[in-house]
Amino acid sequence: MNILLLLTGGTFDKEYNELTAELGFESTHVDDMLHVSRFTGSAKVKQLLLKDSLDLTQGDRDLIVNVCKTSEESQIVITHGTDTMVETAKSILNAGILNKVIVLTGAMVPYSFGVKSDAMFNLGNALAFVQVLKPGVYIAMNGQYFEADKVQKDKIAGQFITK
Repeated sequence: MNILLLLTGGTFDKEYNELTAELGFESTHVDDMLHVSRFTGSAKVKQLLLKDSLDLTQGDRDLIVNVCKTSEESQIVITHGTDTMVETAKSILNAGILNKVIVLTGAMVPYSFGVKSDAMFNLGNALAFVQVLKPGVYIAMNGQYFEADKVQKDKIAGQFITK
């Protein structure tokens, strides 16, 4: 059974540009992460976007929802920026996709920052959670999972909490 990995960007895939001193996107790190982690499951990687989640439009969210609805895979992990992850999770939940497990994950620190990043840990957890949770929409961050309609980002603590 394939897991569909939908990539949308976020801090997860950001790179530091030494010339401009800004974070931006060049390409995804997910293929490398799967290789380094020695993930032995079956995953199909599909890059939809490479955007900061603050720049996502309703059209972008509609695209994410549509891919979730129409994909043949019943287990979906979405990499996403943490700032609007809850909003996208709720859009997917409101679409009424009943027969799939959909887990959104992201990072507070880019994967490209090495050992200081939480990206690898969060991706690993999302891949594990998507295989064991009942159908629904979830957010997986920092070793925990949360139901999409019962979570919020605590921007002061830099973590997700149950609301």
